[in-house]
Amino acid sequence: MVFDAARRVTGNASDAEDVVQTVFLRLARRPAEEISTFGPGYFRRAAVHAALDVLRSRQRSGWVPLETAQEIAASGTPADELRLSRLRQALRLALSRLAPRSAEIVALRFFEDLDNPEIARLMGLSTPLVAVLLHRSRARLRKELSTLLGDFS
Repeated sequence: MVFDAARRVTGNASDAEDVVQTVFLRLARRPAEEISTFGPGYFRRAAVHAALDVLRSRQRSGWVPLETAQEIAASGTPADELRLSRLRQALRLALSRLAPRSAEIVALRFFEDLDNPEIARLMGLSTPLVAVLLHRSRARLRKELSTLLGDFS
């Protein structure tokens, strides 16, 4: 679950493996009694948070992942795959520019497919607040994507 959540956010297995290691290293520093109280939601949220940290560090360093020719050739027409790849890169960059809580809510909603009440419970927020933050975050993402890609429709 941790790997899958990290892979959906970062977009590649290598970074997801680093995120898994980070999450479990952080857990190793905590008392065992505390860890035994954590449910699956904690691990998913920890993975999303650590994956967002990876995206933010990429943005600061200017690093942008490149899709391999094999991935592009295997999944459809090259033009469509390049367009989709460009959109994914822009989305990850735009997501990294959101405030941490907003980015986490977007990742939990759209990458982990959790609904607003589940996100509210996981994050200790009210469901209406999650809905408002999600709405604002989507508007900000739309604006960022428009800036990064121009007309991407």
